[in-house]
Amino acid sequence: MSFSAGLILGALAALAGFALVDQLGDDDSGSSLSEQAQAIIEANYFEEVADEELQEDSVRGMVSSLRRRYDDRFSHYFTPADLETFNQATSGEFSGVGLTVNEVSRGLRIAEVLPDSPAKDAGLKAGEFITKVDGESIAGEPAQVSTGLIKGEPGTSVELTIEPPKGERRVVEVKRASVRLPVADGRIVRTQDGTRVAHVHFKGFSKGAHGELREEIERLDAKGAEGLILDLRANGGGLLNEAVLSSSLFVEEGEDVVRTRSRARGETIYDATGGRLDERPTAVLINRDTASAAEILAAAIQSYDLGTVIGEPSFGKGTFQEIIELPAGGAMDLTVGEYLTADEVSLAGEGVQPDVRAVDVRRTPEDEAVERALRELSGDLP
Repeated sequence: MSFSAGLILGALAALAGFALVDQLGDDDSGSSLSEQAQAIIEANYFEEVADEELQEDSVRGMVSSLRRRYDDRFSHYFTPADLETFNQATSGEFSGVGLTVNEVSRGLRIAEVLPDSPAKDAGLKAGEFITKVDGESIAGEPAQVSTGLIKGEPGTSVELTIEPPKGERRVVEVKRASVRLPVADGRIVRTQDGTRVAHVHFKGFSKGAHGELREEIERLDAKGAEGLILDLRANGGGLLNEAVLSSSLFVEEGEDVVRTRSRARGETIYDATGGRLDERPTAVLINRDTASAAEILAAAIQSYDLGTVIGEPSFGKGTFQEIIELPAGGAMDLTVGEYLTADEVSLAGEGVQPDVRAVDVRRTPEDEAVERALRELSGDLP
């Protein structure tokens, strides 16, 4: 039986070889391997295949190969439909459900659920995974496209398939709304001896974020804060220039904040620009959802010994991408370089390593990481 199967497979292979010679001929000898393969499939495959589909699959295959070969989680191919979704989602015309997320192989991992948001009302929790949007799997999809599918016109609904780390999968319907993400949100906390400390949760690096961070720190200074807990947990990053400007609130003017290195674009060093706040005892909180620009800020404070980094190793973004549109349609969201800290350490994969390990246990009412930060600061406060 095995011998017969081998003969049949061998015969089919021989026939395929004959079809290849017959299909290509001498005129196509200069065509690329992918063009030759596409011509063979279009002429010989038992089902009719659209030319556009094969071209998209070819590009998707090249990008997937880069992801596997170089352990690159962040390069993607956007089909024309994906690109349209992305452009619509970033145009400011659509609303969301009140989540911050990170891209993972299963889809999206929820980093934070905003208070008073549709996601909060629907019972979504940090640490859960979104694996489908309106019944369609988002596994392996770019985060920009997946979040674009979740966003939409205020008042409309979206169906999300949620998988908790432990427990049963569930499907929830969430109504979209205009949700404002406060970039910097702070309060006064106290050490055991009653000393006031500013606890500022910094949530993103959108345009102007560094100004909001400064204002919030200064507001709490005016209330008597003598130390600072800069909370970067669940901060997924944002604009590079905002990372530099935010770091400039702590790092002395002219000192290196971060450098980028790219084969095609060379190396660029970004220095602190001035406007530094008064130095104070500082703790920086990070976790596995601290990524990108937030890692740059945490690493800058750590590199110059301006504060104690507390928590878990960060996400390990470490690279930057550029969306390059293709003339034939669609685009590649392509990794074009990497970030290096002021100490010339790559953040890719490893992330920022905390000076002190601490984890907030979600089932307890206390925030153990904040409590650990207060203990660490106690010895440095006046």
